[in-house]
Amino acid sequence: MELDLEGADLKSVLNRLRRAQGQISGVIRMIEEGRDCEDVVTQLAAASRALDRAGFAIIATGLQQCVTDIDTGRKNGEDTEQIRNRLERLFLSLA
Repeated sequence: MELDLEGADLKSVLNRLRRAQGQISGVIRMIEEGRDCEDVVTQLAAASRALDRAGFAIIATGLQQCVTDIDTGRKNGEDTEQIRNRLERLFLSLA
């Protein structure tokens, strides 16, 4: 299934990823500066949450597209159960 994010969905995902990118850069800078461990971990946790939310948004959009048009979600003649299993593995990869 190809990723087809449109309009607000795409903008939201890209914003989350850019936020995470900035937070990760901040973590690197904090470590290089020898900042307090608690501050570093707090910033790292924020970056992790931003990445998780972006991943969940991508998966949710994929699920929505799959539910609305099951044929576009098929790969190499997959049946509905195989599609469900593939999507479940994707979801669990973020858990």
